[in-house]
Amino acid sequence: MPDAAPLRPPGSQPAASPSPAAGAAPVLVFDGGCPFCRHFAELSELRGGIPNLQIRDGRSDHGLRLALARRGYRLGNGAMLLPEGAPDGQVLHGAEAIQWICARLRPSDQLLRLLALLLATPPRSRALYPLLLMARRLALGLKGLPVEPEGPPAGTGLSG
Repeated sequence: MPDAAPLRPPGSQPAASPSPAAGAAPVLVFDGGCPFCRHFAELSELRGGIPNLQIRDGRSDHGLRLALARRGYRLGNGAMLLPEGAPDGQVLHGAEAIQWICARLRPSDQLLRLLALLLATPPRSRALYPLLLMARRLALGLKGLPVEPEGPPAGTGLSG
């Protein structure tokens, strides 16, 4: 799998500016430390068919993550979507973010097709998203990463 660099617009620096590239493209902020999240983000960008969707690794894009955290949106509570692309605009968090993406996917990938079918409606997304968060927590724990990038390492009993 490609490293985090291909998920950012060419020439962007993750910590330099919390703003995505010019324009009103939607921005998906995901946890690059989670293999499930990374795979979903890569498939969404490459095969999902959402025009101009930008994918940002919230674990390594400190400026964007901190700008969102100041507004009360924590990466530990799930993916975030900025529908209009600006960090000071509307933010969809967790199940809402994934439902927004899945409702718009036109995937060629079989796994994305299944996820889109399962998560494209708000009731199913809200019901299933906690399972995705548990899988994420487990994957991060196995990698020794904290749920919150600023938190203590997983497995210490102190991570959120």
